[in-house]
Amino acid sequence: MSFIRPEAQAHLWRIRELLVAAAAILLGLYWVLGPKGLLGWIGWLLIAAGFALAVVGLRRLRFGQTGRGPGVVKVDEGQIAYFGPLTGGAVALSELTRLSLDRAAQPAHWVLDQPGSDPLHIPVNAAGADVLFDTFAALPSLRTGRMLTELNSTSRTSVVLWQKSSHQPVHMRLH
Repeated sequence: MSFIRPEAQAHLWRIRELLVAAAAILLGLYWVLGPKGLLGWIGWLLIAAGFALAVVGLRRLRFGQTGRGPGVVKVDEGQIAYFGPLTGGAVALSELTRLSLDRAAQPAHWVLDQPGSDPLHIPVNAAGADVLFDTFAALPSLRTGRMLTELNSTSRTSVVLWQKSSHQPVHMRLH
C-alpha cells in the first residue's frame, strides 16, 4: 500500500536526479558552513557534484516524453530495438551512420540509419524512449544541448543531429 498517489509518485520518479542533486548541494553547504577542516573541503566537492548532477537531470527532464506513444523501445548491449504496432526493427549503435529528428511526423520521430537496412523510425514519446538520451549521448561528438533544442523546437522540418564521420585518410602534400 502506497501513501503517495501514482501521479505524484511518477512525477517524483521523473525528477529524482534533481532531488538527489538538491540534497547533495544542501549537505555540502551544511558541511562547508558548519565544521571546518577536511569535512569542509569535502562539502565543496559535494556541492560541485550536486550541480553537475543537476545539469544532467535537467537535460534528461527536457528529453523525457510521456511514454504514452505507440510502441516500445528497448536498449540492450548497444542495440536499439523498437517494437511498434505497424513497424519495428533494431539498429546496432556501433553501426549507426546517421541520427535525425523528423518533426514533420506526428508525433516527431527519431530516424536511425544503418547501412544495408531501412531507416528505423522511433516516435519520441514511445514507451521506454527516455533511455535513448544516454544512448545517443554516447555517440562521438553529438551535442546533447543541440539535440534538446531541436527536440523542443516547434519547427516541422527534419534535421540531422549526428552523422558518422568517414575515417578515410586525408591526403596531404608535403611540398
